[in-house]
Amino acid sequence: MNDLPQAPAPRALLEAALYMQDLDAAEAFYGDLLGLRVFQRVKGRHVFFDLGSAVLLVFNPEATENASKTGRIPVPPHGARGSGHVCFAMPRDEIDAMRSRLLAAGVEVDSEFDWPNGARSLYVRDPGGNSVEFAEPWLWDELKAEAK
Repeated sequence: MNDLPQAPAPRALLEAALYMQDLDAAEAFYGDLLGLRVFQRVKGRHVFFDLGSAVLLVFNPEATENASKTGRIPVPPHGARGSGHVCFAMPRDEIDAMRSRLLAAGVEVDSEFDWPNGARSLYVRDPGGNSVEFAEPWLWDELKAEAK
């Protein structure tokens, strides 16, 4: 690989994608329950949520396994089957507030614990079976620093 041209490494994640067939349930969970703002929806295909500097894309896998029919934007077919994972960064007090909200809405907690470095994580499942984590933003700092 030493003979390849140099290029900078990516510095941030711009988007994350999850897949579920019931986009109404996705919008109810991520939009209504978690409070994320929907900024685009195409019936039967996708719903996109605003996370500030990043976006959460929720696709119906059956629709995205086929090429886009518009042809004006050459996005290749893509998709996944089975459970995915997304982790939202939140301070501990906000994770606690979210836990209370989720429980009040009938969402079961899969797991919650403090990592060995003290960072808190809370795990639940969205209506499509995806693992949704809420964790303190410094969760990986120590491990990344050790690897330098």
